[in-house]
Amino acid sequence: MDEQPKLKPSGSKLAYIPGAEIVGRIDPWWGLVILVVGLTVILVTVKADPFWDITKFVWDGVLVTALITISSFALTLVVGLIGGLGRLARNPFLHGIATLYVEIVRGIPLLVQLIWWYFAFPVVIQQIGEWLHISVIANYVANPILTAIMAITVCYGAYMSEIYRAGIQSIPKGQIEAARSLGMSHFQSMRHIILPQAVRVVLPPVGNEFIALLKDSCLVSVVAVADLTRRGRLYMAVHFNPIEVWTMVALLYLVMTLFAARGVAWIEKKSHFER
Repeated sequence: MDEQPKLKPSGSKLAYIPGAEIVGRIDPWWGLVILVVGLTVILVTVKADPFWDITKFVWDGVLVTALITISSFALTLVVGLIGGLGRLARNPFLHGIATLYVEIVRGIPLLVQLIWWYFAFPVVIQQIGEWLHISVIANYVANPILTAIMAITVCYGAYMSEIYRAGIQSIPKGQIEAARSLGMSHFQSMRHIILPQAVRVVLPPVGNEFIALLKDSCLVSVVAVADLTRRGRLYMAVHFNPIEVWTMVALLYLVMTLFAARGVAWIEKKSHFER
């Protein structure tokens, strides 16, 4: 019988598949963005009434949502840093104030805080103005957007304080001791040694807080802020088409969240942070 030809083993090398390296580099984020944006475009094109009408009506709400989110988050970073440093302070008074702030604020839902700042806080200010006989304070009226920004900042500042505290504590104490041995003050060691490293550590949770804040901003609709959610409610109250309205509102929130997540990932990459 004729011997069958023997096949030589290919060893550990894998066969080359043309285009495989391109497929491996495809970012799933782009696929999701194309899907969501494509679906939105199809809806507003194929069925302009009501999807395009809804988009035009709620667009001002999108801008208000973006304004509240960015402003609140910027202030939250500052409040969180102050709170985090206060939680680590050796001064018992500063530590106690920061701890009291974090524990109280974290124990109250954001919705309740928004309602309190908008309805109860102005009454307190007015009563103080009447007691001091200062007409400007006695006639204080809450601005919906500013009140929403303040309430979200106070609420998320407490959570951000804990993120900063954990990030600072993750830095080895030996680095602080080394900085002090070089003659640096506590402020200088924090500014030049500890905080730059802590910021890189806390970037992922801070990014998650930004996305959560963006979604929680819809709660400001209960205090007369004409954000995306409230504009959707107003349109639905007139035209009575909840499926179309809330589908479009959900898609717009999803688009904003996707781009926010991409921005966070870009910042992490620029900081050379490895997950």
